[in-house]
Amino acid sequence: MTAATHSTLFPRTPDSADAVLEGLDPEQREVATALHGPVCVLAGAGTGKTRAITHRIAYGVRAGILQPSSVLAVTFTNRAAGEMRGRLRQLGASGVQARTFHSAALRQLQYFWPKAVGGSMPRLVDRKIQLVADAAAACRIRLDRGELRDVTGEIEWSKVTQTVPSEYALAVAKAGRETPRAAAEISQLYAAYEDLKRERAVIDFEDVLLLTVAILQDRGDIAEQVRAQYQHFVVDEYQDVSPLQQRLLELWLGRRDSLCVVGDASQTIYSFTGATPDHLLDFRTRHPGATVVKLVRDYRSTPQVVHLANGLLAQAHGRAADHRLELVSQRRPGPEPGYTEYTDEPAEAEGAARRIRELLDAGVRASEIAVLFRTNAQSETYEQALADAGVPYQLRGAERFFDRPEVRRAIVKLRGAARFGGNDSQLDDAVDLPSQVRAVLSGEGWTTEPPAGSGAVRERWESLAALVNLAQDYAAARSGATLGDLVAELDERANAQHAPTVEGVTLASLHSAKGLEWDAVFLVGVAEGMMPISYAKTDEQVEEERRLLYVGVTRARERLQVSWSLSRSPGGRPNRRPSRFLDGLRPGSVATAGRSAAVGAGGVERGSMGAVAGAAAPRRTRRTPARCRVCGRTLTDAGEMKLMRCEDCPSDMDEGLYERLRDWRAVQAQRSGQPAFCVFTDKTLIAIAEAVPDDEHELARIPGVGMRKLNRYGADVLAICAGQEVAAEENED
Repeated sequence: MTAATHSTLFPRTPDSADAVLEGLDPEQREVATALHGPVCVLAGAGTGKTRAITHRIAYGVRAGILQPSSVLAVTFTNRAAGEMRGRLRQLGASGVQARTFHSAALRQLQYFWPKAVGGSMPRLVDRKIQLVADAAAACRIRLDRGELRDVTGEIEWSKVTQTVPSEYALAVAKAGRETPRAAAEISQLYAAYEDLKRERAVIDFEDVLLLTVAILQDRGDIAEQVRAQYQHFVVDEYQDVSPLQQRLLELWLGRRDSLCVVGDASQTIYSFTGATPDHLLDFRTRHPGATVVKLVRDYRSTPQVVHLANGLLAQAHGRAADHRLELVSQRRPGPEPGYTEYTDEPAEAEGAARRIRELLDAGVRASEIAVLFRTNAQSETYEQALADAGVPYQLRGAERFFDRPEVRRAIVKLRGAARFGGNDSQLDDAVDLPSQVRAVLSGEGWTTEPPAGSGAVRERWESLAALVNLAQDYAAARSGATLGDLVAELDERANAQHAPTVEGVTLASLHSAKGLEWDAVFLVGVAEGMMPISYAKTDEQVEEERRLLYVGVTRARERLQVSWSLSRSPGGRPNRRPSRFLDGLRPGSVATAGRSAAVGAGGVERGSMGAVAGAAAPRRTRRTPARCRVCGRTLTDAGEMKLMRCEDCPSDMDEGLYERLRDWRAVQAQRSGQPAFCVFTDKTLIAIAEAVPDDEHELARIPGVGMRKLNRYGADVLAICAGQEVAAEENED
């Protein structure tokens, strides 16, 4: 479920430009009002980046600074582009082009082809895998289904990195990329594939970008015509830009700098497709006068979920990790993430289904629950377990909502009822819009109660029920709305692929979950060999796996369950272990080597040179098992490890010191605008009041006092421990 659908579905259109800015936090407002020159928005997960950039465009349009037709907003999926168009429409900024790179390029290619090349444009093939199979046959190379898919992926990577067949072997060697077949063989297949396309007069998805780039490079008159049309550019998910997309963006821009990019290097999870965060990380180098805004206020997840997400990145390495953002939750506290170990995968799936059943019985909606896994092959076990538990589910990445036959038929029926409803007897007793929709859809199979069990009948009912629910929400938000108004809304949503929520637990891979969020998330199969995946060999590949898990964690709003199994099947050898990424984060585990501090708090930087980076901090050393300082027992509970004693062992805490520390913490929390436990938890304050440290070395040894907090609060805490007064205005960042 998207953030957009979780908020008010049909908000009122702001009545002025200033009203567009209402409800934005200070950093989001900075984004919305930074309308001139290059702007770089570093936006952590759940910080409202789409809200910030859509309000930026809408504010510029409503204030008369930007002409809607001169703005091109670019993102990476049709769903994201559709959501952006929908938000802009709600903000009163209709007419702005919000498209994917491919969609925008295809429009330009179709328009300029007769002028630049002549004749009709070649046919665009939807799926290139059959062409690859034909190329393999021409080369007398046998490929099984898996190899066919992998070779197709290699061809796609080559094209988005602008690598021609003759340079493929050199390029993969330079990139350290493992190939599914010998590089020379793939180079031969790639060349044969290109020859076949020319013979058949067809082009593929990547050719759309390549040909548009070629035309804009070769025809200055056409490039100027495009630049006259689009004066202002916004690029979302900029960390996922490929070299080819970056080249196209540069050609669109020309010598201008009216560009706003938004991204998060810690969410780079598509490098296998050619995406690279380097363009985001180098933005300040290319645009020394850029305004940089950091969004770190997390409105999506509870402090407990955010703490785990920050902890994952705190152990990361590499260039993206050097630019990580430390999130600060803006939500009330929730439950701690749960960690569960199972004997085998079926037991893990049954355990997840059982917990989900409990959530449903407690009133959590099925559409607010997701099960996320590393590979699609893991889905079947969870489908079976949920079906056995009587839990409805939907597969993310399956057939699109508005493409479903029952949805298409339902909209046709609703359109007919809107036109000729006065002559339709089934609408005689319908007194309002929702009852009209229920009456029409009852003829298509909708009933007040869902059918028993799962399967195709249940899936059709879920689709129709989603339309009924949407009609209820629409009528509540649009007083006096007619059936014709609803049909127009459905048409808009179909064009944008902005589907209503279907009541079923979502099953999805971590990659396909990007950009979505749920109240409860089950991260399953989080074991070595699956997370990181076994074929992640290099440091860069392992770090991308860590970022993938980070994306999974940050999909959860309130509840997060992490699980793994010791063997694949019942009776198998229990030789698996939990993912290394959980070391030091799950109770009873030992932390791995740490890394540098995060890039600072949210804020704005204008026109200064230099990269956005954090200062390096000392690496943490591997810890020995924690033992109670009173009785000597090994500690595994996270709270006891902070106290360095068993919960029921006697405490020698200085009560007066503890109260002074609590008072000081309250002041710090109020000044930083975050919950008190984000400064120090109660357990950490108790540990400090028991240990009464004399210097930084002793303070740093207390669990819960990391290098960042030591640098920020250490002087204050040591002063309080020494009985000194701490001035309220001290400890400024």
